[in-house]
Amino acid sequence: MTFSRRRFAQLGAIATLSAFADAAWAQTYPSRPVRVIVAYAPGGLTDVFGRLLAQKLSEHMGKQFYIDNITGASGNIGMAQAARAAPDGYTVLCAYSSYTVNPSLFDKIPYDPQKDFEPVTLAVTSPAVLSVNPSVPAKTVDELIALIKASPGKYSFASAGAGTQSHLTAEQFRLKFNLDLVHVPFNGGGPAIAAVVAGHVPMSFVAPAPVVPHVKEGQLRALALAGKARSQILPDVPTMAEIGYPDIEGESWVGALVPAGTPQEIITHGRRDLYNHIKPLITAQDTHLLVNEKNLPQYFVPNLQNWIFTSNHDNAVALEDNDRRFWVHRVLAEEAAPAEYFQRFR
Repeated sequence: MTFSRRRFAQLGAIATLSAFADAAWAQTYPSRPVRVIVAYAPGGLTDVFGRLLAQKLSEHMGKQFYIDNITGASGNIGMAQAARAAPDGYTVLCAYSSYTVNPSLFDKIPYDPQKDFEPVTLAVTSPAVLSVNPSVPAKTVDELIALIKASPGKYSFASAGAGTQSHLTAEQFRLKFNLDLVHVPFNGGGPAIAAVVAGHVPMSFVAPAPVVPHVKEGQLRALALAGKARSQILPDVPTMAEIGYPDIEGESWVGALVPAGTPQEIITHGRRDLYNHIKPLITAQDTHLLVNEKNLPQYFVPNLQNWIFTSNHDNAVALEDNDRRFWVHRVLAEEAAPAEYFQRFR
């Protein structure tokens, strides 16, 4: 097939006009409110971060970015809705680590993490905190282990949902010490912690965002952090490595993604704004007090999490891939956890 010079000129003109149109459209974006989907209930890490992100984007861009909590199926329902949304820049998914792990947990998921989304930025990583209701007599991790072993089947743990990093971190704990623990999944870290505070479930492994206020008020006792370093907001809480269990590790991440096909100008512009404008707004302050839909305060402290805003697409993809491989090999491997166990929540 051959092209005349005129045809080449026409194609060049079309491409040039299209590029100018995309650039001009990006300059007027957003012209209406933008929906930020959080696939978990209010009060957990993903929701708290999403609300902070929406607030700062609204202030910076002059249009409302609003949170839409779509819960259920370990985040799969909300992520599926985001995947099916029009790729026009008016739907953003505030994604949690389960985004990359769920395909290894469930026989079928309603989205393809490799094809249905484009990463804008990975923003924050956060360790899981092992916390217990004050009625639990254990003051240390070793005391908790002894307590559970002394009463097989009596104790349970709350998680942010089946297959979430909250759940998988607890599974590392259960498997390492061969503990008889019952898993009680919730639709997010906020409801999971509420159940522990109320005494309905004795313990949990959940990100610090919903945990810290209750620790400060004496409603929870934090025993250990499943991360690489102590948190400045919980300076007296040791890491699992410090107390002799370095292989119990559970860090999750939160990031912003958009449906595949979203104009590249919008993605580039959003990535640049998040890195150059939104990140400094967050890290410039010591403490952020957010209020969730039930008017309950949630403290969100930069030192509580590790801020990793990236303006680079490849960095985002690499972190997602590393996260998937870590959990698949660490917890989901046949030798670590029998396949029949995970069939219970597939």
